[in-house]
Amino acid sequence: MTMNQDHLALAIRLARDNVLDSGGRPFGAVLVRGDDVLATGVNEVLATNDPSRHAEMQAIRAAAATLKTVHLEGCVMYASGHPCPMCLSAIHMTGIKEVYYAYSNEDAEKCGMSTARIYAEMAKPLSQQSIRIEHVPPRNGGETPFDCWQRKRESSSR
Repeated sequence: MTMNQDHLALAIRLARDNVLDSGGRPFGAVLVRGDDVLATGVNEVLATNDPSRHAEMQAIRAAAATLKTVHLEGCVMYASGHPCPMCLSAIHMTGIKEVYYAYSNEDAEKCGMSTARIYAEMAKPLSQQSIRIEHVPPRNGGETPFDCWQRKRESSSR
């Protein structure tokens, strides 16, 4: 699919309107399949006190609910700003293969909204990151949650 300036312009307009009309952060997103806009989203972090309510996440949630699937292959994400690591991870996990964004982390740095520092932190090995993250295998044996999942999938496919 080729990049569509109208979809990118819509993401920018959503971001501006979010600031001017709602007092929200300056981010908007549009999720498209073919020529159809499936969902839009704006950053609602301040309105909800939920740090996961980024524009891209909102668009992904809405599209997944509408399509009744977590698989969004064939969709294209248009975002007003460079997707943060959380949003980029969700984009990967849903199978979206194209993302176009208007403003870079350098642009966002002017108002303290760049996520470049988080990208740099996440590029380090886990043992060198600023948060403690450690694998702690369970003490007791028994059926794992993964075993339950596999057994349930196998029984439902019969």
